[in-house]
Amino acid sequence: MSKAVEFIDFVRRTPTAFHAVSEISSMLDAAGFAQLTETEAWRLAPGGKYYVTRNGSALIAFCVPQRGFAPFQIVSSHSDSPTFKLKHSAEDAVCGKYVRLNVERYGGMIMSTWLDRPLSIAGRVMVKDETGIRSVLVNLDRDSVLIPNMPIHFNRDINSGYNFNAQTDMLPLFGDDASKGMLAQQVAAACGAEPEQILASDLFLYNRMPGSVWGAENEYFSCGRIDDLECAYTALRAFLEAEPQQNMQVYAVFDNEEVGSSTKQGADSTLLGDVFHRAAEALGATDAQTRAAMAASFMVSADNAHAVHPNHPEKYDAQNRTFMNEGVVIKHNANQKYTTDGVSCAIFGEICARAGVPVQHFANRSDVLGGSTLGSIANTQVSMNTVDIGLAQLAMHSAYETAGVKDVDFMIRALRAFYETQISVAGDGAFTLQ
Repeated sequence: MSKAVEFIDFVRRTPTAFHAVSEISSMLDAAGFAQLTETEAWRLAPGGKYYVTRNGSALIAFCVPQRGFAPFQIVSSHSDSPTFKLKHSAEDAVCGKYVRLNVERYGGMIMSTWLDRPLSIAGRVMVKDETGIRSVLVNLDRDSVLIPNMPIHFNRDINSGYNFNAQTDMLPLFGDDASKGMLAQQVAAACGAEPEQILASDLFLYNRMPGSVWGAENEYFSCGRIDDLECAYTALRAFLEAEPQQNMQVYAVFDNEEVGSSTKQGADSTLLGDVFHRAAEALGATDAQTRAAMAASFMVSADNAHAVHPNHPEKYDAQNRTFMNEGVVIKHNANQKYTTDGVSCAIFGEICARAGVPVQHFANRSDVLGGSTLGSIANTQVSMNTVDIGLAQLAMHSAYETAGVKDVDFMIRALRAFYETQISVAGDGAFTLQ
């Protein structure tokens, strides 16, 4: 099974950020990592492997070197993708004949790609039982809803720049008039509870269309949520495969990047700093030692990049274009939408060169406003040298995205080499790689 096919299977098992972190936790458990909780004291040991989750949708794992506390080498990504979230009161009767669901946009998706395809519902629910309130993952795992297009006979502008309205055009059809009240029943049944036990929920739509490997030589693959589960998955594979080193190897997955990261589980939260300080304290490091280690640390912010679109190459900078299956992308922006600078670019580029992994460089056209990612945001909380990277893909923020088969392996190799390289600070602006 190719690594791209393995990734497609990972996406199938992780329809929401909650499911992604649950699946990642299971993989860490199987690899011998011990789970920590933020509400209890931590006891760490040299050579130990640990992870902690927050909100069920963000996770940080780390390996303590045999010598104990040391600088960190981090790969960070995010668990969320653009979608639609069900509102608290979701069922809505229409004309006495239909039941549709009231939803709102989460993130900046291409709305038209969600139309006329089978969708399902997944997320978490808060269940009340005899012991209190608990969080339960839910996945209806069936073709549950569909957002129908208007026929062209009633929407003559559909092929000439139609502006979709999230409140009127994008509400999914759930069933006929007999389906009133069935959503609560189906959600409760999916988590083994009664409808009256459900106190609240965070439920999202997800695309049910199966992933596919395709192309003249099967060089491409398509599925939902490639941005950013491809980086989360490849970073996890690299983290688990890497040999232990003297630096603390760290794997981080944040939530809510698509809506600004400013949540308790986002990159703009205290999560990363909290983990570092608590790990340092548990390993007996002083405040001075902790600050010195953080200053000597290095982070790879991994979030996918834009491949040149075959029908619109004019949209991309002529000298900084990236393509699928041509390697890891280092992303640059003078206004720090990406945090890459000369230092971090040189260090990560050299690591990739030593590993035999091809590297591409991306920058937007100077007259095009690009997106941003979590690297610069995380640096406002925990400052360190950081490079922004990704893999080239098409149709970013579509319900069904496309990427290159070879790049999955390129990223795993690059990040494994990063974890296995000892980055040491020899002075301000001077570094050694071992």
